[in-house]
Amino acid sequence: MNRSPDSLSKPALIKWLCAGQEIFPSLLQAIGAARQSIQFETYIYSEGKLGGQFRAALTAAARRGVRVQVLVDAIGSWLLPDDFFHPLAAAGAEVRRFNPIHPFRFGVRDHRKLLICDETVVFIGGFNLSDEYDGDGVTTGWFDLGLQIHDCRLAAKLAGSFAELFALADFRKKAWLQFRALKHRGRSARQPAGELLLTHPGRGASPFQIALHRDLSQARAVRIISPYFLPTRRLRRDLLRVARRGGRVKLILAGKTDVQIAQLAARSQYRRLLKAGVEIFEYQPQILHAKLICIDGVVYAGSSNLDIRSLNLNYELMLRLEDPAAAAHALAIIGRLQEQSRQLELRSWLKTQTWWQRWKNHWAHFLLTRIDPFVALRQFRALRQDAYGKKPNAIPSPPSRSAG
Repeated sequence: MNRSPDSLSKPALIKWLCAGQEIFPSLLQAIGAARQSIQFETYIYSEGKLGGQFRAALTAAARRGVRVQVLVDAIGSWLLPDDFFHPLAAAGAEVRRFNPIHPFRFGVRDHRKLLICDETVVFIGGFNLSDEYDGDGVTTGWFDLGLQIHDCRLAAKLAGSFAELFALADFRKKAWLQFRALKHRGRSARQPAGELLLTHPGRGASPFQIALHRDLSQARAVRIISPYFLPTRRLRRDLLRVARRGGRVKLILAGKTDVQIAQLAARSQYRRLLKAGVEIFEYQPQILHAKLICIDGVVYAGSSNLDIRSLNLNYELMLRLEDPAAAAHALAIIGRLQEQSRQLELRSWLKTQTWWQRWKNHWAHFLLTRIDPFVALRQFRALRQDAYGKKPNAIPSPPSRSAG
């Protein structure tokens, strides 16, 4: 695509999209306006009203000559019929399911949500493509967040990242080619829109975790929206230190959830956090699915939850913004959600924690911090071994990650 040099130097235009009633019409409008290329990636794509609308819009784009590529995760979209995308493929689009279900690699998942149109406009966030996300997030539909960004450099960077995962998706290439894409370290990259933080499966701290640790080390005000909250020990320690040195830490977590085990695991940490002075709120109106972090004047938004799976086991993408306008919008969103959330107090919380409840919380925490990472990382190492055809102790390691 030809662009003038001036187009690469223009400042990014950022628009916040709250809940499905704002997210999905904006995505469909961008797809309808695309003239050269569309790259669409999501974890969950469900059959239903929205699924049909997006299939129709993507099919129309392919028929008018736009190059359309769609990547959905095989586990996240496992209920989608095998023939669902046949009309889209017949129109000339390319559709792939990331990591088809296999007993020895099911733990490696693509959790990213991304739309790139004409390598000019980008949408990122926590939104999946399913009818339960459609609504205002208060009276109907889950509450989620998205960002619409007009930035050619960011779009080009993400287009390259999409192409790598798209090439890897079916795991049918030669092993060394698979692993070349798999081991690519998602290093942070500064764009006019912000700092792009890409994550893939592996041990240690990802660029997202490293950036969080850096910002939290001097933080005075931390506000986090996370539907699944199970941070690494280091990040949890960072949050506790902010509170103990007199800073203010607010967590807006899920009051209603679609993953009960994740909520149980998150609640296993409440006692320690509340004792340290961390303020915890649980969102009440609908299921919470948004991912947003504001540390002083820095904002993080994207697909990653603050849990072990997103931080260490999934493919994820986050954007770090140092922009006063973005921070003001983020704080306004957090403020609105806080008003619709129930604050937890230590004494009353402890009264609700029976022996049975504590036992369930403990085992949920154990499963998600020990068993799930053990299985997923074991599968990742097996892929690495298969890539080189050597014994595990002779396998070249991928680029190192800082200890987390």
